[in-house]
Amino acid sequence: MKKIKYRKYITPAVLIFLFILCFPALSSADKSSVTVEAPENAEKGSEIIIRINVKHSGNNFLHYTDWVYVSVNGKEIKRWEFSTFNRPEAENFSREIRYRVNGPLEIIAEANCSLHGSAGPAKKNVAVR
Repeated sequence: MKKIKYRKYITPAVLIFLFILCFPALSSADKSSVTVEAPENAEKGSEIIIRINVKHSGNNFLHYTDWVYVSVNGKEIKRWEFSTFNRPEAENFSREIRYRVNGPLEIIAEANCSLHGSAGPAKKNVAVR
């Protein structure tokens, strides 16, 4: 009967185990998600603040939120790009945009994780008084 050599399996298993121990955030990592904060309604011609809150577990040099975008009524108004050496300041962070209201608004924001992708877009509507 042929002997199975387990030694060739032990080294990769130990390396994977050590990697998980050294980078525990990777094992609990998730998709990047956003929430949008804006007033329910605004006066036509007024300026509002749109706040984008980004959540993501496990930002590190291999795995981070790599972009966030915001569109209003189907037109992209802001995009933030991140990279391995220019990562967001924290796992959870916010950005603010000032926007002039000329009519009803549909705000859509989305963020993306470099490994796991996006949890999907977030939407917020602002009515005009």
